[in-house]
Amino acid sequence: MPDNFLQHIAKTLAEIEADGLYKREREIAGQQQGRIEIADGQGGKRPILNLCANNYLGLANHPEIIAAGKRALDDYGFGMASVRFICGTQTQHRALEKTIAAYLGKDDSILFAACFDANGSVFETLLTDQDAVISDGLNHASIIDGIRLCKAKRYRFPNGDMNALEEQLKQAEADGARFKLIVTDGVFSMDGFVADLKTICDLADRHDALVMVDDCHATGHLGEQGKGTPALTGAGDRVDIISGTLGKTLGGALGGFIAAKQPIIDLLRQRARAYLFSNSLPPAAVAGAIKAVEIAKAADDRREKLMRNTRRFRDGLKAAGFDLLEGTTPIVPVMLGEAKLAQSMAAELDSRGVYVAGFFFPVVPKGKARIRTQLSAVLEDEDIDFAVDAFREAGKATGAI
Repeated sequence: MPDNFLQHIAKTLAEIEADGLYKREREIAGQQQGRIEIADGQGGKRPILNLCANNYLGLANHPEIIAAGKRALDDYGFGMASVRFICGTQTQHRALEKTIAAYLGKDDSILFAACFDANGSVFETLLTDQDAVISDGLNHASIIDGIRLCKAKRYRFPNGDMNALEEQLKQAEADGARFKLIVTDGVFSMDGFVADLKTICDLADRHDALVMVDDCHATGHLGEQGKGTPALTGAGDRVDIISGTLGKTLGGALGGFIAAKQPIIDLLRQRARAYLFSNSLPPAAVAGAIKAVEIAKAADDRREKLMRNTRRFRDGLKAAGFDLLEGTTPIVPVMLGEAKLAQSMAAELDSRGVYVAGFFFPVVPKGKARIRTQLSAVLEDEDIDFAVDAFREAGKATGAI
């Protein structure tokens, strides 16, 4: 390997560090839950309150899900050692796909190793250079990368700007697009905003377009029975394609999916590259996800507690003087502006027993650094109050408030 290449990499890393953008990982020494233990780097561990997991309903260590995974290890083995179309499809893979489809009111669904792969596959498979994709400006990186992989014409509109969306639809029509696909996050992961799906669907009807929603931060905990933003916003089955994950609310393990009408799923099964060339999901994760969907459907009590926790936390932070992005979802971004301040706040909170992560460029735009907190149904009132007190102290220590 040429020495100058490693020198170039080292220089780049030093620049990332100097800009306050270097990301460091902390090791959890146990299960993912509301209060966790993290390794202290000296062979020990310490307790800390977790405010940055996607564990919205607290199912990541649910005993029934763990038991389902253990049974699957005995019944189906550890791994598949194959892709789906060769010899990697078990009966439970199809059972999970049918479970997801029935849950979300679609004909069928198809599993991927992650939702990043699902979003990376759908556009290239379904669209050609004769078609158009109209994408919200704050869509997830997986959507952006997926659109880049396809040859369809690309159009963007500012986050939530329905007038701009209609203008882009008109432009796509003027440019001769055969099919038009509007794609949006259901809940925008860095901001907690909910997409205006009813208006999006109205515009799609008016301009003969399809609608796709990435509902990773909604499926399981938002809307009736946790059916996500189509249910939450009243858009219902007007959304044509739903992508989602099993790695957040629905057990928190791994795996993504697309749910849609049968011909769409059939074509993805024939041509989606990330599906055709990736190992099947491991048996334990599949069985756990089936149980997680079952639990989530009936978890109105957990959803109610999650929303109550969210309101209590928001009210506490506002009273302390923090700048929050408005919203009602359990994603509560605490806006700080600069990356170094976000990192300092995260460090101060860590020292006070609260586990958070600072988000900064390139994850969010420059000057929009933040602590993105995420609430969970497993937190109690005393946990929320403890977190608010820690934020208040850390904010004063860093000058954030």
